[in-house]
Amino acid sequence: MLLLAACTTTPICRAPAKPATQVDLYFGRDIDGTAEVSDAQWSLFVDQEVTPRFPDGLTVIDAHGQYRDTASGRISRERSKRLTIVVDDAAAARSRFDAVIDAYKRRFQQQSVLKVEAPVCAAF
Repeated sequence: MLLLAACTTTPICRAPAKPATQVDLYFGRDIDGTAEVSDAQWSLFVDQEVTPRFPDGLTVIDAHGQYRDTASGRISRERSKRLTIVVDDAAAARSRFDAVIDAYKRRFQQQSVLKVEAPVCAAF
């Protein structure tokens, strides 16, 4: 119960910062072990799917990830992208995040996209 409460705690922020939620999405770039999402494909995806839903700003970081393939049980390593977006109201933005995740999985034949949410203090 304590862990659950910690996930929903609103941080106490010093002005000018205000409570917000940082959402990190981790996108694997390996396509079915035969190809990789290119930089051009990634940029087009961000332009078409992410920016229209989150025009106020975002950050993309190149990463290297590892996961256990659910079909084979093998450990796979791949280049990845970490997309960070800070929102004032995570509940209101949830459907937009879900749409981005669904679009990526469909477009690049992905099993999953990791989503991490954390309460933060933010000032713009």
